[in-house]
Amino acid sequence: MRRFLIDENISPEYRTQLLYHEPSLTVLAVGDEGAPPKSTPDPEILVWCEQNQFSLITNNRKSMPQHLEDHLAAGHHVPGIFTINLEVPMGKNIEELLVIAGASDADEYIDQITYIPL
Repeated sequence: MRRFLIDENISPEYRTQLLYHEPSLTVLAVGDEGAPPKSTPDPEILVWCEQNQFSLITNNRKSMPQHLEDHLAAGHHVPGIFTINLEVPMGKNIEELLVIAGASDADEYIDQITYIPL
């Protein structure tokens, strides 16, 4: 099952809700034990996600595409980046993330940014 790392700019309630609806998920947030510390630069977050096989949940629509391009150009990969729209109700974003977690293949979102809601 897909594992998620939640960016520090996303409400911790996302983690709570994902685990409430699917307790078998692995969901960490930046700053949690075992996750990158808060204020870790985005390029280092992508390396961590690659090394630990976590998909990133972020709201960074501005610079994340360039970070991903640089990451791929350096010969790296990432299991997936899910960019959520915080203006959409949280329940809708959670619903779509749960579908992705439960119904996607491990390599389905590799090396790409997917905008949520779909």
